[in-house]
Amino acid sequence: MTHLDLTSGARFGLESSSPSSFSLRFGRREMFVCRDSYVRRYRVNPVIECSAGLQAGHLEILLFRRWLVVLSKARA
Repeated sequence: MTHLDLTSGARFGLESSSPSSFSLRFGRREMFVCRDSYVRRYRVNPVIECSAGLQAGHLEILLFRRWLVVLSKARA
């Protein structure tokens, strides 16, 4: 079962006040999608960029230099 949470708060340390952010839950896993507002000081791949998240167990994927997808374990 999928759980859609449009009021996710600052769970990933990101601004989620924009209407274009959402969170999906797939069992014990969670996916958070938002517009990226972080200014990166290095060259970013124009299509997809993957990196470790700020917290342990998080994976951040930057799509088209604009959309940030954070994959993590869901809270209990």
